[in-house]
Amino acid sequence: MLKISQKKILDRTYEKTGLTATVGIGTNLYLAKIAMDISAKHNADRMAYLNEDLYRQTLWHHVPLTDFWMLGNGTERRLHKLGIYDMYDLCQFPIEILYKEFGVNAEYIIDHAWGKEPTTIQDIKNYKSKQHSISNSQILFEDYSYQNAFVVMKEMVDQNVLTLTEKHLVTKQISLMISYSKDCIKPSCGSCKITNCTNSYSILLEEFKRLYIRIVNPNYPIRQIAIGFQDVKDEYYYENYDLFTDVGKVEREKKLQETLVQIKHRYGKNAILKGMNALDFATAKKRNTLIGGHNAY
Repeated sequence: MLKISQKKILDRTYEKTGLTATVGIGTNLYLAKIAMDISAKHNADRMAYLNEDLYRQTLWHHVPLTDFWMLGNGTERRLHKLGIYDMYDLCQFPIEILYKEFGVNAEYIIDHAWGKEPTTIQDIKNYKSKQHSISNSQILFEDYSYQNAFVVMKEMVDQNVLTLTEKHLVTKQISLMISYSKDCIKPSCGSCKITNCTNSYSILLEEFKRLYIRIVNPNYPIRQIAIGFQDVKDEYYYENYDLFTDVGKVEREKKLQETLVQIKHRYGKNAILKGMNALDFATAKKRNTLIGGHNAY
């Protein structure tokens, strides 16, 4: 009965969207994910089941490693340098060296190599993030026009997205507050929930753009901008996207964001800048030189 119901869902999804979906069933969350991502794609009915034994029998020698959840190109390169090319190799490798190479992240890499996942659905439901929001506010050096203030808001989104990336957090709710010069009118405030739970700059910027257009009065000079990412959660458990998101594009963007974080940590916040940061009315480059930097958490 369960398989019949899932087949109906797959067929209905295709009828409504034209998209081919897959179903993964597993004895833990990781195996269900891997069954969906790898095994189901090779089955005619687009469904697959995995337990720990089946996982080891069918996927221990599967390549590339990047097909497995949470193993990106960077991790794969580091594993290759150690002589590890598949999950079987990983299971035979000395644990102490893996911990030296990957730190605390070695724990989930090792568990997943054996097809284990200690986290349960109940654990996820009970999870409480220690940090519920990331916000940033700045008073502008002078009165800004509607168009120029929008550029500054883009810079702020860019900075806070890198904070999300660095802390491995995602959000699905944003907020914006705009105060006008000399309090000529009441501040414009708004927030919205979005369909994706993400730390993607392009997705979050598009949502802020819509919010900006919706709430900001273009007829008055702007003097203060505040943005916020609400209800931030652990990327590992909560990141998800709707059917219309190009996940491959998001993953490529995430790798770029991670690289930017590494460069800024090593060489300073102004070591690498975007074109918008070079505009006369942009503020990020100057604020990065101030004590305390740009972001406030």
